[in-house]
Amino acid sequence: MARIAIGGFQHETNTFSLGPAELEDFVLGGGWPGLQRGQKILENLRGMNLPISGAIEAIVAAGHDLVPLVWTAATPSGRVDQAAFDEILAMLLEDIRNSGPLDGIYLDLHGAMATTSLDDGEGAVLETLREQVGNVPIAASLDLHANVSPKMFAYSDLMVGYRTYPHVDMADTGRRTAELLIRFVEEKRKPFKRYIQGNTLLPLTSQCTLSEPGASLYRQLEQIERENSVTLSLTLGFSLADVYDCGPAILAYGDDDAATIRAADELRKVFNDALPQFDASALDAPEAVKRAIELARGETKPIILADTQDNPGGGGQMDTTGILQALISQGAQDAVVAAVYDPDIAALAHEVGVGAELDLALGGKLAGPGSGSACGKYAVERVSEGNFVGTGPMWGGMAINLGKMALLRIGGVRVIVASRKMQAADQSILTHMGIRPAACRIIALKSSVHFRADFQDIASAILVVASPGAVTARLTDLTYQNLRPDMRLMS
Repeated sequence: MARIAIGGFQHETNTFSLGPAELEDFVLGGGWPGLQRGQKILENLRGMNLPISGAIEAIVAAGHDLVPLVWTAATPSGRVDQAAFDEILAMLLEDIRNSGPLDGIYLDLHGAMATTSLDDGEGAVLETLREQVGNVPIAASLDLHANVSPKMFAYSDLMVGYRTYPHVDMADTGRRTAELLIRFVEEKRKPFKRYIQGNTLLPLTSQCTLSEPGASLYRQLEQIERENSVTLSLTLGFSLADVYDCGPAILAYGDDDAATIRAADELRKVFNDALPQFDASALDAPEAVKRAIELARGETKPIILADTQDNPGGGGQMDTTGILQALISQGAQDAVVAAVYDPDIAALAHEVGVGAELDLALGGKLAGPGSGSACGKYAVERVSEGNFVGTGPMWGGMAINLGKMALLRIGGVRVIVASRKMQAADQSILTHMGIRPAACRIIALKSSVHFRADFQDIASAILVVASPGAVTARLTDLTYQNLRPDMRLMS
């Protein structure tokens, strides 16, 4: 019976965002569970759509011993505070030191973490861990948006990425990673491996695997994988990170060196052939709202406005109000905005209570690109402590805590206000406030692609909106300084 340690340290860093990730963000979690350590991992994370949850399931099914370390994830934002990074890494290393002999280590990582001092957070984690555990096999699951560095590849024995965006396969990826680790641990060997970096940055909104070219690309990946008896990953990269190793990467692992190299090279050709299709387009807020109002007149299902540039799942501040202001000024009816981060307004709504009317300057208070506050007279329709359970494909069964929340109305527009950040990719954010999403005419969601997993089936149309925010949709609007010399931008 093998002893396999499990842990995780997740953050997706938008280096263009001014809002940092502090230790409290990892401890509290918000849209994700808060920091878990030791047996709390096994008690609180089982059965969720998280990579570590799938890994736990696989290791238990194989009859091996689990050695829980520390697991934590914070909502994407600007760079991680170095002191917070150091403290969490110290927890991980301490738990490893106290764990006794190990036969393998599984880590739930994102792959695109940067700190205030480091551009390659995961590379630093893996390098430090390798120094401590020596030749013990290390496997990690990665987000589809990982920026995989040579250091990450060198200091791990196995890395496996998600294959879906929206990321409905997080638990499945953790399970697959753990099963492969278990096989190599049981056979007392390590796989042959191959790593290829791409040289094109892709917009986030074009990476969705529910549409082309992503859908076909990952089907072809699986075919190449079967034909060569290898394990393949294609991470498309998190393009809002101005770091040297930003961008796509191909990872291949197998029992035969020649087959591993061949499969990776085949996937590189397939990916390069698909690159011209990764284009993206977006409307500005006034045009998008005008079109949504026109479309809503002839539809029975909602029109979705994707507020991609203020997506907190990509490092947005979640407090810009460009779409909200356009909905108000154009007289939209039966519209809802989910959600605006404004803890002071949420607290005030709780203080005055349901039924009160307030002259407010909502949102637009945090540093970074935006459209100012949405000012006007708002009625308080509902308040909530912000504790609820996710119901959709990504967050289903997950305990969510967004702090004090309020549902406000101004004219025909309702807006959900939250005290913590989470992208609006699960209908529970609306339903726990008494809103039936399918009955709305227009829904504005602060999300880029993840919302499609839970909202696409109820929508009559989806419009991607480029209202000012830190999650820039057009990469050519950004000024990069640290990319590799051969990198090119697609927008």
